[in-house]
Amino acid sequence: MKRVLTALILVPIVTWIILRGSPEMFLVTVAILASLCWFEFSRLIAPLCPQFPRWAGFIPGMAMLVTRDRGELLIILTAITALVIALRASDLASVLPSAGIFLIGVVYIFGAWKTAILLREYSVGWFLFSIVTNWIGDSAALYVGKSFGKNKLAPTVSPGKTWEGAIGSLIFGSVGAVCVLHFLTPEANLFKAAVVALLANSAGQIGDLAESAIKRGAGVKDSGSMLPGHGGWLDRVDSSLFSMPVVYALYPWLGK
Repeated sequence: MKRVLTALILVPIVTWIILRGSPEMFLVTVAILASLCWFEFSRLIAPLCPQFPRWAGFIPGMAMLVTRDRGELLIILTAITALVIALRASDLASVLPSAGIFLIGVVYIFGAWKTAILLREYSVGWFLFSIVTNWIGDSAALYVGKSFGKNKLAPTVSPGKTWEGAIGSLIFGSVGAVCVLHFLTPEANLFKAAVVALLANSAGQIGDLAESAIKRGAGVKDSGSMLPGHGGWLDRVDSSLFSMPVVYALYPWLGK
């Protein structure tokens, strides 16, 4: 029930901001969400990166969100800074792993949210498509998995996930995303949309497993507790962090 109530509150608000919010409002919303995700991620990696202040990722992350070009330079500078900070470690064997974890976290979270900003600038319909495929898919996986799930998808990483649930997510998430896109962007090529929906949903499911692996490695069940029934913000958007970049990368093929 908590899961449903949380969704009933968040989904209308997020949908309104996506459809009706100004670019500035959307940017602020994305910056807040990215910051919450980073806060939770930094807590998960804290034991592996003790020499990194938890706020350190906000600086390159926010720069990544607001910059209009030369994003590759930001990534290079972040990597160099990460290596410099990592040198504070007393165990030099941890310098490269901790710097790598920090850099991956910044790109994983803020970089993915950057594609959300760029994709919405191109097309509100395609942006909503990029997240709806997993919004619907996650719910479908839950109910299909509980009803028909027998074969474990990744028992070591996430014992509750099944192949049946994954297939249910792929089918219902893709169909739902294409329907939403057709309503908002009727001129879109539905065949191409279906192909991209399948790829985005698959990527989102991998993103869900990736975050589960991070949490399992950290020895926690949820990334946070701010969303009743869902855990943390990173738990809620882990699939979108993988699906949004996929749709953004394929957008030129879609013919806009």
